[in-house]
Amino acid sequence: MIPASFDYLRPSSLEEAVRALADAGEDAKVLSGGQSLLPLLRLRLAYPSLLVDVGRLEELHGIRDEDGHVRIGAAVTHDEVMRSPIVNAECPLVAFATATVADPAVRHRGTFGGSMAHADPAGDLPAVAVALGMEFVIRSAGGERVVPAGEFFVDYLETALEPGEILAAVLVPKLGEGWGFHYEKFHRTAQAWAIVGVAAAARVSQDGRRVQEARVGLTNMGPTPVRATRVEEAVRGADLGAYTGPYGTSGNGNGSRNGHGDPLRQAAEAAAEGTSPPSDLNGTPDYRRHLARVLTHRALAAAAAAAAAV
Repeated sequence: MIPASFDYLRPSSLEEAVRALADAGEDAKVLSGGQSLLPLLRLRLAYPSLLVDVGRLEELHGIRDEDGHVRIGAAVTHDEVMRSPIVNAECPLVAFATATVADPAVRHRGTFGGSMAHADPAGDLPAVAVALGMEFVIRSAGGERVVPAGEFFVDYLETALEPGEILAAVLVPKLGEGWGFHYEKFHRTAQAWAIVGVAAAARVSQDGRRVQEARVGLTNMGPTPVRATRVEEAVRGADLGAYTGPYGTSGNGNGSRNGHGDPLRQAAEAAAEGTSPPSDLNGTPDYRRHLARVLTHRALAAAAAAAAAV
């Protein structure tokens, strides 16, 4: 289909961009990589009167190592994120999950901030954001504010961004040493949205035998990304010596096919609690709840193993 007509502006500065957005109000849309917005325009699911192209604004680019966090400009592409030495060293879960987004063509054009601002619950990065406790730097004509991930994602395809505001950067906390990370998702084809995904980070004791802390975020288990706090509570203090492996068996003979004796599997049973997964052609809510439990177990096991190997 052909998009509805609209005015187009390519501002020369972030200040000019936010002024234009403020003047246009709710009838304006921000364009950066365009991998989410352009399909909506073609299908006439979005029909703005003004399109503000911020893809070339220097203020929205760059990846910087700052005190306690890594600052990723909103217009930085997925490919730049996954290849960044800073991100790989300080926030490896972000690099790992970003590498699973869509396909190379999308990763070269799509942007890190654009994916977050689009707020599709089936997107891979919002779940990582809530798991790690990222913060979002929002600019407007009135100044700047910072919103935590838990408050940024409001509803399906809806964020805390108000008319006249633009996402300028994402602050990714550096968790420090002793953490392992993993992102596990189930999808029908390599380019498809995740039917369910799980972002997990785990910190283990110095002897590698106990989980001291964990962070877990769920993809496509509700209208917004879900922080699986019940799983995080259940896995804290888990004895990794009792881990029974992916099929419920262990080298010490204590494993069983139903997962008894495996604290990671038992913690993962809480993954679907408090969620409201959608029902569509890819699966029913019950199917997604089952996937959440299975994938959470796999993600936790991989993250704990990575932490123990550090």
